[in-house]
Parts: sequence; C-alpha cells; structure tokens
Amino acid sequence: MSKMALVQVRTPTYKRPEALRRCLQSLQAQTWGNWVCDVYDDDPRGSAKAVCDALADPRIHFNHNRPQKFASSNIDQCFSRDNPRNADYFCVAEDDNLVMPEFMEENIALCEREGVNIVLRNQLMEYASGTPDARLSDFGILDRRFVEGRYEPDLFRMSLIPGIGVSNGGLFWSKSAKSDLEIGYPCNATLQEYLRTFTIIEDIYVAMKPLAVWAQNGEQTTRDLGDRASYLRRELNLKRGIQMLQRETWHLAGESRQRAFLETERFRYDRRERAQALIKALIPARVGSLLSWREKLELAARGLLIRTVGTPEEQLAGFIASRRKARGTGLGEATNLSH
Repeated sequence: MSKMALVQVRTPTYKRPEALRRCLQSLQAQTWGNWVCDVYDDDPRGSAKAVCDALADPRIHFNHNRPQKFASSNIDQCFSRDNPRNADYFCVAEDDNLVMPEFMEENIALCEREGVNIVLRNQLMEYASGTPDARLSDFGILDRRFVEGRYEPDLFRMSLIPGIGVSNGGLFWSKSAKSDLEIGYPCNATLQEYLRTFTIIEDIYVAMKPLAVWAQNGEQTTRDLGDRASYLRRELNLKRGIQMLQRETWHLAGESRQRAFLETERFRYDRRERAQALIKALIPARVGSLLSWREKLELAARGLLIRTVGTPEEQLAGFIASRRKARGTGLGEATNLSH
C-alpha cells in the first residue's frame, strides 16, 4: 500500500462547534496520517473558524460558504469531482459524525486489494448525539441490508427498491472513480442519498466492518432551501421522487436481475420486504404468495396515492435522464420518467 496516497476529507458544518471539534479530532486519531480536511462552514458568521484555529492542525482548512448554501447543497459540494488538493482518495465526514482510527487505512487497502474505486463502509449509529445520553448501537446500519463483498452497479442500485443504498458518511472513493457522486441541484437531503445510489455506474465494495459513526438526528439538519411545505406534503413529494428512482432502477436492471431480485442472497432484506417494496413502487413484478391479496391491494393503494398526489423535485426527470445518458445504455431520452 502506497504511503504517499493522500486522502481529502470534506466536512460540512453549521453551528455545531462541539460536534465539529469531535469530528476533526477523530481525523487526527487516524492511523493513516497523510490526509487533509476541508471544512465548509454554512454559518453566515463563520463560527467554525474558531474550532479549526484552536486545533492548529495545518492539515485542516477552513472554507466559509458565501452565500449560504443550506444543508443539502453544502453536503452535495463535498462530493464534487474538483480536486484542488490533488488527493488520491476522498470521503465526507459531516460535523456530527466521526470515523474510527482505521477508517482511511482499511478503506485504502480494500480499494487496492479488490481493484475498486468506491467503498461503502458500514457505520454504527449514535443515539442522542450531543447529549449526556449519547450511546452507540451494537449493530451497523448496513447489517440488515447487505452482505460483505463486491457488487456490480446494476445489482447495487437495486438496493434502492427495499432501502436507501448508500450513506454519505460511509462512502470512500478514489480520484479514478467513474461515478459522478455530486447531484448538482438543490433537493431534499434525504432524497440526495437515494440519488447518489442511483449514480453508481461501476463496481462498489461493501465493507461490513463498521469504522464510522452516523448520528441519528435528522431533525437537526432540515435547513433545505425553500422547503416550507407541510410535513405530509414533503413526505409525499419525497416518496414520489423515490418511487420514480425505484421504477427506473428496475427498468435498467434487465430481466435476469429482475428475476433474481426476490431470491438473491446479496441483500439481507427478507423476501417479504422486497415484495412489499415492489408493490408499493407500482413495479409490475410477480411476488407469488409472499403477500396476501389484501396486503397487495393496500400497498398498491399507497403507491397510487404517492404517484397521484406527490410532486417530484422539478429537476429530477432531467437528473435521471442525464445519469442514464452517462451510463451509456442507449435508451431514449426521458421517455418513461413520469411512469
């Protein structure tokens, strides 16, 4: 393993100085010493600068967002292809998250050993983050979703049907990665991870040893620009966007992947969960006796409600079309994006 490989960490932050300090200190504790971190502060007052200055580590660089980007765009810029530090590898450590000491070293070793440019690393969950009651889960968030190993992109993207696929803090990628992980337009921060899963166009290695920590505090990161709709409306709109991605993923997977979806052991989701997701997404697949007729009708009704009432992000159809084109499938432009 080359000791010269440089890792650039991108850290979005907003008014959480104690959490940011802990996150940056977890970088300082890495067994891999050749890294730099760019902190992107979305606080108009630039409060994160004091934290960076106090650590006095020349590897940590403060960047002040001007104008303010808000949550999803601040996170999204951390997945840019821009490489001003001339780094070899990249990862994102949001201010309230952290990484274990071996995170960088083991991910670099995996990339080199397996010949992949993207790793999805398992994460522990932190409950009550930032409080005296904070505690870590005794399981990884990928434990019930994936098995250890290398996934071809068509198979990996199918994890969108029963689940979410990637987690921002679990991704570790090389400068040679072909997948464009930056979404490129403001959208719901949750939808962003579904979109990022959809962008994977190359083999990805899922590593089940948890070497990162994800804070379960979504209510603290809801500063999406212009998102003033009611909770129900936001949920329906989000689910409509996810439904579109699920249907497009199914279409792109091809017949052999579709036939194997309910049976494959590459996903840990049980067969009923997979069947429920297919029906709710209004995907015309045979699920046999896995579900009762009543369950199928209820799930289909929920799916129809989402399709009828939910409004997808304005730029979602264009995003799907652009990623489809990048994938080089040769399919027509956006002919079935509203299906």
